[in-house]
Parts: sequence; C-alpha cells; structure tokens
Amino acid sequence: MAVSTTQSIWRSGGGDQTRTSYCGSGVMAADFYIADASVAAATKVAVDSTLLTTYVVLPAGAVITGMIITDAGTGSVDLGTLGVVSGTSSTAALANNLSVASTGLVTTGLTFAATTEVTYLTVIIDTSGAGTVGGYFTYFVVDPLFGQQNV
Repeated sequence: MAVSTTQSIWRSGGGDQTRTSYCGSGVMAADFYIADASVAAATKVAVDSTLLTTYVVLPAGAVITGMIITDAGTGSVDLGTLGVVSGTSSTAALANNLSVASTGLVTTGLTFAATTEVTYLTVIIDTSGAGTVGGYFTYFVVDPLFGQQNV
C-alpha cells in the first residue's frame, strides 16, 4: 500500500518507530457499473450509471477479492485490464467466467492476480452475459515495500 497515515498511526501507536512491524494493506471497496454485459470487445467499466464516462481505475498491485452485485444481469463476463499509460490489454486478467446473474457476493471466477500497472477495469462477454450490472467490488493493494516507507 502507498504511504499511509493510517499505517503510520498503527505502527507508531504501539511504540514501534523502528519500521520493524508490518500492518499489511487495508481492504477497500469501490462502486462499479457495467452498462452492457454483452459487449464483444473489452469495454471500460464505469463507476456509476450516471457517470458513464468516469471509469474505474485500479492502482498498480490491486487484487480484487470480491464482487458485490446489487443490480444483476444475466450470464457471465470476464474482467480484464487496460493499462492507462501503456494501453496493454488483458481480457480475463482479473476474472474469468464471473457470474453476474444474481445479487450478492461473488468470488468464483476471480483470479486474485495483482495488476502490474495503473489500469482501467474492463469487461467482455463470457457466457451469454447481458443487461446492466452494478454494485461494489472489494480489493487490496499489494505493498511491495512491506510498510517500510512509513514512519
């Protein structure tokens, strides 16, 4: 996780100013909205149905741990990545055959792989995906420095 005041407080609150303790990364949640789960080409995922050109951007090292679907479509989709700077695309990097057919927490199909760069979240049809899909996803960011950048 990037330099974090919260991590600094957790570490220094226990009297450890030596950078020898490691508190890990916090789990975060973000909104998502898929306007059309039947798209045949990788399409950027929006943050909300009213903000269709504001896209979900994940930091480097992000690992999606769950999709909480509150507006279900049908079938399944693949979740991929599109590098913000590089333009490199991977159609099923984050989820393969992720069911969007019912509301609730979905983890089956997630790859639990970390993004390698700052990236857009993309969607493409897998098995008869259709309709709109919305909700929240949970993720954490892998900290390659194990908290050593914090005081």
